[in-house]
Amino acid sequence: MAKLWFKFQRYFRRKPVRFFTFLVLYLTAGSLVFLHSGFVGQPAVSQSQASPAAGVPAEGAELPFLGDLHLGRGFRDAGEASSIARRYGPWFKGKDGSDRAKLGDYGGAWSRALKGRIVREKEEERAKYIGCYLDDTQSRALRGVSFFDYKKMTIFRCQDNCAERGYLYAGLEFGAECYCGHKIQATNVSEAECDMGCKGERGSVCGGANRLSVYRLQLAQESARRYGSAVFRGCFRRPDNLSLALPVTAAMPNMSVDKCVDLCTEKEYPLAALAGTACHCGFPTTRFPLHEREDEQLCAQKCSAEEFESCGTPRYFIVYQTQVQDNRCMDRRFLPAKSKQLVALASFPGAGNTWARHLIELATGVYTGSYYFDGSLYNKGFKGERDHWRSGRTICIKTHESGQKEIEAFDAAILLVRNPYKALMAEFNRKYGGHIGFAAHAHWKGKEWPEFVRNYAPWWATHTLDWLKFGKKVLVVHFEDLKQDLFVQLGRMVSLLGVAVREDRLLCVESQKDGNFKRSGLRKLEYDPYTADMQKVISAYIKMVDAALKGRNLTGVPNDYYPR
Repeated sequence: MAKLWFKFQRYFRRKPVRFFTFLVLYLTAGSLVFLHSGFVGQPAVSQSQASPAAGVPAEGAELPFLGDLHLGRGFRDAGEASSIARRYGPWFKGKDGSDRAKLGDYGGAWSRALKGRIVREKEEERAKYIGCYLDDTQSRALRGVSFFDYKKMTIFRCQDNCAERGYLYAGLEFGAECYCGHKIQATNVSEAECDMGCKGERGSVCGGANRLSVYRLQLAQESARRYGSAVFRGCFRRPDNLSLALPVTAAMPNMSVDKCVDLCTEKEYPLAALAGTACHCGFPTTRFPLHEREDEQLCAQKCSAEEFESCGTPRYFIVYQTQVQDNRCMDRRFLPAKSKQLVALASFPGAGNTWARHLIELATGVYTGSYYFDGSLYNKGFKGERDHWRSGRTICIKTHESGQKEIEAFDAAILLVRNPYKALMAEFNRKYGGHIGFAAHAHWKGKEWPEFVRNYAPWWATHTLDWLKFGKKVLVVHFEDLKQDLFVQLGRMVSLLGVAVREDRLLCVESQKDGNFKRSGLRKLEYDPYTADMQKVISAYIKMVDAALKGRNLTGVPNDYYPR
């Protein structure tokens, strides 16, 4: 065998032209075999699908849906399909109400060609491009929810997010910003002005500078335009000057919650107030701040068209927050001139620094900066991340540092303090699951958690003690107080920053307070991860910090810090 191989090799070495000819023929034959197997292969079908009625679409009929681009795969069983339908609602339903997700199993090159064709068909069915529109940060063209992603934004992602929330329009701007709305409140401009590519999709256009590429979402069912995510705010006394507090009023003899919410959503107002047989729409303002809730029994009058819902009375209103985004506090910019002071937003990791930055940016209209650089935060809209922390263009600087030299570099500081039990768990989740993710069960049960508590618990105490000792002009804000009384605590923070903010803007912040960095809370641990020894050590640190705060005539730690 070896002798034969040697003769074969020597033959081609003497005749290199024959060798290359043989190689070309071999590759050509292989390519033909591959193409033949791809194009003549047929999709695999079960016996139940083999009949013409069940498995072959009639002429002109819609081909079976092969899965959503966002999911990247087909669904294998009806159970999985139904769970996706529950997650995404009517957006994933067919025109006849059946699940699009009940799919066959397709393979080969024929399958890839078919998928490409169906993707194009579904894109046309999902949304229709209607043009390039002017957008203004002071008066948005689409006034529903919005979100940013400066790395992975695509047309589909924007459309999917808006459709999931029941909006009629989706618009993309600056290649990375997505806006939703129920109507367009802007003028159409030349298509040439929408000239920015999508950050996450080459070859696609995602608006321009202050220009929106707008799509009308072709929702599969009219019922998808329900506003079921309206948030109940409570029962409130009728404001003194009703026409100024709630400028839109409509009589509704057959009142229901849905009807009033639908009206206010269509009129682009974030508040819907039900008053018996009248529906009022407006914004939270100093005339109607929604701070003093009344006993819900005062509003307990049944809706005429909805037996099990309360629709308020002429004196006491039932108030819901619609999906319309309050844009009075959404504009943000860098400082026009370099700031004369560097203000730190200091906190132990996991104490809510990102959330506090979100609130400060909404309240002041100015970007916050960071001592570090976090690409994921920049991609989500925190544009101050890329600025050097000494640039002077941002309103304050996020920092977790606790050394004397680092602290003394700042002229003033907002020190955010959180319950160490909650802060440690939040930082552990961030470390192993990302900003809004969760650590895996194995991390909690493994060696990672005890080691993390051993290293980070002392830092929680020394961080606060160092800032109290070395910081200049330190304002202490407890995370728990900020959650409970945002209006007052945020007002204190803004005052330290030297920015005059109208109360109406702070009320706007209250309605947008969660932002995009709030964990869902759906994956809370079913057990307490803190052992008795851990609790003993942490309680000692809490007492140490409490004493330090009181020693400076400040409010001590909130009562819920201990005992556990």
